[in-house]
Amino acid sequence: MSDKPNTGNVRLTRLAKCAGCGAKVGAGTLSKLVKGLETIQLPGLLVGFDTSDDACVYKINDETALVQTLDFFPPIVDDPFTFGQIAAANALSDIYAMGGEPKLALNIMAVTKDMDEASIHDILRGGCNKASEAGAAVCGGHTIHDESPKYGLSVTGFVHPDRFLKNSSSRPGDVLILTKPLGVGILTTASKASMLDEHDLQTVIDAMCTLNKASRNDMVRYRVHSCTDVTGFGLMGHAYEMAAGSHTTLHIKEADLCMHKNTLLMASMGFVPEGAYKNRDYVGDHYMTRSAVDRAMLDAMFDPQTSGGLLISVDQEDADALLSALNLHTDAAIIGYVTEKDDFDIIVE
Repeated sequence: MSDKPNTGNVRLTRLAKCAGCGAKVGAGTLSKLVKGLETIQLPGLLVGFDTSDDACVYKINDETALVQTLDFFPPIVDDPFTFGQIAAANALSDIYAMGGEPKLALNIMAVTKDMDEASIHDILRGGCNKASEAGAAVCGGHTIHDESPKYGLSVTGFVHPDRFLKNSSSRPGDVLILTKPLGVGILTTASKASMLDEHDLQTVIDAMCTLNKASRNDMVRYRVHSCTDVTGFGLMGHAYEMAAGSHTTLHIKEADLCMHKNTLLMASMGFVPEGAYKNRDYVGDHYMTRSAVDRAMLDAMFDPQTSGGLLISVDQEDADALLSALNLHTDAAIIGYVTEKDDFDIIVE
């Protein structure tokens, strides 16, 4: 949260038509937009955009590979400093999901005519705060005028070329671990309608501000085969990409999913962001449920997350040890397992 009162004179969320990662173009639309794009094939390019991964990876030498990503979105909270923190944490997460360490960052910003200098400064200060916590230096950026405020980072990190993680390499027998609770999109939507109390909202904000740094540092010590961060495409959207890219089936146990308080209640009352329905369309008929699953639960599973946790596919023998390490600083939970390819990419049990 901010280390001083908001000195701005506008509520940021009122300047935006959509919020956080819920503003992302739907995954189905995005896949059509990039289909057939021609790009040169560089010998050192280890990961491009062909598997919808979290970042690209380029081999520099036998010891070092560069990891690069970019992420920005409209405000999901009103406090400028906190918005800057959340947007930066979300962008940095893509580097952590690849097993990398962020080192350099550039600001990406859009400001409106209604924003005062104090608010703009506090957004940038919040971004610098989280980048510094991650050990990355903010070295400049680019700012434009727009009808809606937006902020994020382009981040460059590094990883060993033989030890980076992809979202498309889970193996049969792996155990699935999720490191943050679900429900961010639903609860922030409810908050806009004044249906969420300040304590519950603050819990969600604290989760969004939390870097996935410690979780990354834990998982690289174990036999993790695949990883992605759960953001705008929701748990189901990102799980579908992991399953499809790995040619496996992901089994998700609904009873083991961890939710932020009141997520299912708010979902049952209809506070579901539009992005959840886009995510449901994207996954389509590539999933099935083995028993009756409550509509609110499914909405939470498709709910777009902002600065969500890591979805980790880890060797079964290392799962308990990794979970114990993660739970020293997160609300991580084992949520399922991986099998050989079935008729569906995801089976909800």
